[in-house]
Amino acid sequence: MQFEHSPQLRDAYPDLVAGVVLASGITATADVTRRAAGYLTEARRRLAAGPESGFPEIQAWRRAYAAMGLRPTRYRCAAEALLRRLRLDGELPQVHPLVDLCNAVSAAYAIPVAALDLDRVDGDLVVRPAHGDEAYLSFAGDTEHPEPGEVTFVDSVGRAHARRWTNRQSGWSAVRAGTSSVLIVAEALHPDAEPAVTRLVADLVTELTEVWSAPTTAAVLTAAAPRFRTPAADDDRGQAVSPGIR
Repeated sequence: MQFEHSPQLRDAYPDLVAGVVLASGITATADVTRRAAGYLTEARRRLAAGPESGFPEIQAWRRAYAAMGLRPTRYRCAAEALLRRLRLDGELPQVHPLVDLCNAVSAAYAIPVAALDLDRVDGDLVVRPAHGDEAYLSFAGDTEHPEPGEVTFVDSVGRAHARRWTNRQSGWSAVRAGTSSVLIVAEALHPDAEPAVTRLVADLVTELTEVWSAPTTAAVLTAAAPRFRTPAADDDRGQAVSPGIR
């Protein structure tokens, strides 16, 4: 499969950096409590110095949402929503070991991280402005259609796997008990996004390898290397990330 951001989106957000991890062999029986706690400790340390709205990572997403005509305090990127919940409630909900781990990593880095069940994604996946006819399945089971121009993840059959870019994932490709193969995507727009995303991806690869012994393929995508393909290696593929680099 292939993953990329559309040229239109890259032109609008030239500083966009994305980390991509493909992994298989995921189960719902793993225990990630201790590992997730370490990342949440880092998130709480940052929150102790001030609310998430002041983080440069979050401010960059707020500017992007405002540029898209969305009110940032109504539609928050996933990382801001997690940090806000952690600040107000003290903990994050437990959903699935992989989701819990990704949420904790997202909170620590203040970078949105999405985990998609790859068996529920048809063909290639492109992050692009919607045409308006894409089908999005909510967690409540309702079918919605993203507004024309709204940024979403779209697969080869026109299914939308997100609303408002990093605001809300689809119930269709959400990780569940039977999920085995996943595509994890982290996206950042702030200054110094590339080294931060590179560390985040390396942390995820390490955790996936140590917890699930999961075979992984990972890359960091930038304007110069915007495309992720597996298993073929291409000149425009993102920079590979070695496991275990912190």
